[in-house]
Amino acid sequence: MSTTESPKAAVTDAGERPVAQRNRNTGAAAGGPAARFMAGGAPPEKALDFKGSLKRLLRMLAPQRLYLIGVLVLGAVSVALTVIGPKILGQATDAILAGVLGKQVPPGVTKEQIVAGLRARGDGTLADIYGRVDLVPGVGIDFHKVGQILLIVLALFVVASFFGLIQARLTTTLVQHAVYRLREDVEAKFARLPLKYFDRQPRGEVLSRVTNDIDNLAMSLQQTLSQIVSSLLTVIGVLIMMFLISPLLAVFVLLTVPLSAVIAAKIGKRAQPNFIKQWSTTGKLNAHVEEMYTGHSLVKVFGRHEESAAIFDKQNTTLYEASFRAQFISGMIQPAMMFIGNLSYVLVAVIGALRVASGNLTLGEVQAFIQYSRQFSQPVTQIASMANLLQSGVASAERVFALLDAEEQAPEPADPQRPSVVRGRVEFQDVSFRYLPDKPLIDNLSLTVEPGQTVAIVGPTGAGKTTLVNLLMRFYELDSGRITLDGVDIAEMNREELRDQTGMVLQDAWLFGGTIAENIAYGADDPSREEIVEAAQATYVDRFVRTLPDGYETVLDDEGGTVSAGEKQLITVARAFLARPAVLILDEATSSVDTRTEVLIQRAMNSLRSGRTSFVIAHRLSTIRDADVILVMEHGRIVEQGEHETLLRSGGAYARLYAAQFAEAMAETD
Repeated sequence: MSTTESPKAAVTDAGERPVAQRNRNTGAAAGGPAARFMAGGAPPEKALDFKGSLKRLLRMLAPQRLYLIGVLVLGAVSVALTVIGPKILGQATDAILAGVLGKQVPPGVTKEQIVAGLRARGDGTLADIYGRVDLVPGVGIDFHKVGQILLIVLALFVVASFFGLIQARLTTTLVQHAVYRLREDVEAKFARLPLKYFDRQPRGEVLSRVTNDIDNLAMSLQQTLSQIVSSLLTVIGVLIMMFLISPLLAVFVLLTVPLSAVIAAKIGKRAQPNFIKQWSTTGKLNAHVEEMYTGHSLVKVFGRHEESAAIFDKQNTTLYEASFRAQFISGMIQPAMMFIGNLSYVLVAVIGALRVASGNLTLGEVQAFIQYSRQFSQPVTQIASMANLLQSGVASAERVFALLDAEEQAPEPADPQRPSVVRGRVEFQDVSFRYLPDKPLIDNLSLTVEPGQTVAIVGPTGAGKTTLVNLLMRFYELDSGRITLDGVDIAEMNREELRDQTGMVLQDAWLFGGTIAENIAYGADDPSREEIVEAAQATYVDRFVRTLPDGYETVLDDEGGTVSAGEKQLITVARAFLARPAVLILDEATSSVDTRTEVLIQRAMNSLRSGRTSFVIAHRLSTIRDADVILVMEHGRIVEQGEHETLLRSGGAYARLYAAQFAEAMAETD
């Protein structure tokens, strides 16, 4: 499992979230009902740095340089053998032509006599043809020689294919290793990202970058790397062979290259913005679908199905249009290249025929050159047609790189400090914090909690209750001040060691896909079955687990759909119980259970809190009557603190909150 601060650790009080998070989840964003209903989209798009992203993408392959060298060497050998083939095959054509012409000449006459006789008759063109052919008068086609040539060509093509197969395997290994490392880098990056990054990003958008974009990048690299290497080597090899056969014809073929490059560049430039839009819209659509799926019940309850469908249709249409334009425009490259290739083919055929007629080339050489011209235009066309794949892959790569380049949380201290003995004494010293620079939340807060004390934190929504404990967990860094655990500044401690001493039970019960026993064991390192059952019994999980057909082996999905909301909450309490931390944080931990279960949990909590420093965030004040200290927070400040009875007698903010809840309870009873 990742060490990332998962959604379970996110701020749960909507009033205490950053503005971006509140707008996304509470519908506060402007722009009409549809905009309010839809989750926030992807971050603002920026111009694609194609060259920079491509260079960075190529640097990803550096650790596998041996594979890359192997790909290049095998590709060169395969291409060299393939390129030699047409030249040798042209010799077979010349051998057949020599046999046909030699059969028509009577024996005993030399080739020189035949050529001289033809010139004497004024038939210079035919004389040139006879002069270039290596014929033997009176002898027909040498099928043995032709067979040998064909076998040599066949052997060359077989060996070339074998090397090409090995090259393809090396390419696959190279690409998959690179993508494997990229996924590892993304996973490691998640562990270093601050919680505010996840607050400001729709979950579907992040998942799209980790899944869709990386998969698209892998596919693009797989399809383009091998073909580009082979195509480039083929172009070089074919050019060499064409210049060896006829420099004049080679120049005519090369005249089409600048035209091809200009067309490919023009079309690619128009296609690239559409690829950017395609993948950014994919992220937005995934974010919408993910949130509508997880909130399906609420969508139905509040009658927002048609609105949700309208937003989906709008984004789906945008994605369709961007994808269509990207694929259509980039798809124009190959037909354009084929047209230019056909023009080159016509030029070679006409000029080659004239060169044969003039005796400067043999028929076999022209045949070989025509094959080379097709071999030359084909890789050029392939390179151009792969531009759409490459552009799509680079667009996805940049989105992944943007994730990898996101601002990270402060690095761990080089020489981390740790308390010699963890007793659970927590002290806030002039702590100030704000999510946004211009909106203060907590200013100059000071608080001392002695070991074993239970501190209840109450106050209206947005007062800073949950923010306080998130600062204690170092999910966010302080703007000023310091927090100490047993005298050691937590900023000088290793985050993992700090959190090992802390257990949390949140309002949003988080379970992962696995058995009930595995979910409980998540709070400790390799606990025994007896310890798991003991924790379940202490937190009244054992009662309902034994009624399930599979007991502790009952498999839960990632939403915990096979158990009720209250039972999910109990499982998270058992998880914290098993961890036995020095500092315990309970963020409205009984909000999802009925009154009777709440009483049972309170009893379990009393046992769990025994000897531990506990921070309890509660809206139901009846649950924190026995707290050692009750803190009343308003606007990020502690306005009152004391015991339950003392605060009631003072008639201040706590008394007003308590009276309001009591009046509400009476109204519900009536």
